[in-house]
This record gives sequence, C-alpha cells and structure tokens, in this order.
Amino acid sequence: MKYDCLIIDDEQALSESTRDYFNMFDVKTAWVADYNSCLDFMRENQADLLLLDINLGDSSGFDLCKNLRRTTDVPILFISARTSDDDMLLALNIGGDDYVQKPYSLAVLLAKVKAVLKRRNATVHADKAVFMSGKLTIDFAKREVFVSGTKIELKAMEYKLLAYLAKNKNRTVTKDELFRNVWEDSIVGDNTLNVHIRYLREKIEDDSNSPKLIKTVWGTGYKFEVVE
Repeated sequence: MKYDCLIIDDEQALSESTRDYFNMFDVKTAWVADYNSCLDFMRENQADLLLLDINLGDSSGFDLCKNLRRTTDVPILFISARTSDDDMLLALNIGGDDYVQKPYSLAVLLAKVKAVLKRRNATVHADKAVFMSGKLTIDFAKREVFVSGTKIELKAMEYKLLAYLAKNKNRTVTKDELFRNVWEDSIVGDNTLNVHIRYLREKIEDDSNSPKLIKTVWGTGYKFEVVE
C-alpha cells in the first residue's frame, strides 16, 4: 500500500494525533513505534516521506536512518525534543533532510510535509548540459558530480542545492530563494541551509574554509562563482 507519510515515534499519543490530523487533510499517514516495525512496514508498503524520532525505546532513530539510507532516498525529517546542535548536525549528516524540534505545531509540520511531498512528486525535467567549473563537473542529465574526474557522492538535497547554485552562477542567490526553490519550503531554517552548504564545500572545494566556488554573501545568501 502507498502512503504519503510514515511516522516512526514511540510517543503513542502524539503520533496518533499527528497521524489523524494529517489524514484529515488528505495526507495519507501511518504510524509505527519502533525500529523493527518500520522495517517491516517498508517491506510491505511505500511511503513518500518519513517523520523519524531519535529516541525509539531500546533503539535509535539515527541507526534506523543509516539503515534506510542504504536502500532508499525517501525524504527523512527528524522530529525530536533534543535541542543540541550536535544532534541536528548528526541527523543531517547521516541523511536526514530536516530537523524539527518537539513540541511542534501540527499546522506548521503539515505545511512542511506538504512542501516536501510536492517537491518529491513534481515531474523533474533534467537538463541535458554538462556544467564545468575548475575541477568540478556536474552532469545534470545523470545527476552526477565529479571533482578532478572522481565521482562524488552527494545526498539528494545536497545535489539539488549544488545544481540550483550552479544554474544561477555568478549571481547572489538569497536564502529565501533557496528555501523556496530548493526545499520548496519557506519554513526551513538557516541552520539546515548552513549545514548543507558546509557539507557541500567539504566535498567539492579544495579548502572548505576558504571556498572558491560557493561564496557566502554575508547577510544575504550565497553565490556560485565560476572558476577556470
């Protein structure tokens, strides 16, 4: 069976209320409480988005995310009462697409989920061109990225962010523009964007602390500068 959203969270009352609220607004949602139940569910069903808690009783949402990322690129939004930057950075580094802190507003979370689903379900017309800048090559048709001829593995959101910046080369792209056109979600926070930019730089720049490709325009956004 196909679902829009699967919630993996051991807080039954909150999860059931979130599930019922989403279903009321035609976002078909299911709920499971733990690691193994999620894997069982995914073997028998399909979900276009996962809302994943970090604490899952005796297991960890981090471990589950790493397991799922071996076989699926479905968007994963972490939902957690943890507030430390370390938890958020780890969640994004292992494949999470966003980090939502509890307690959350059902209306705001629904808006975020709908935006992610819209992006995922949209028909993507890949460009046919190959883009080059210095040691970097982007094959838009194949969605592949190379540095000095070596293929670089990017997460889905990292690739989309890099492709958008490259297609808008040599001009300042504001944070709001990136939120709207990359995440298609105005609710995404600066921290999520900053972390993705940092990971991109670490993968494509010679020196991520002194980037030549993705430049920060302080107080505004970022600029992809083409180099020879």
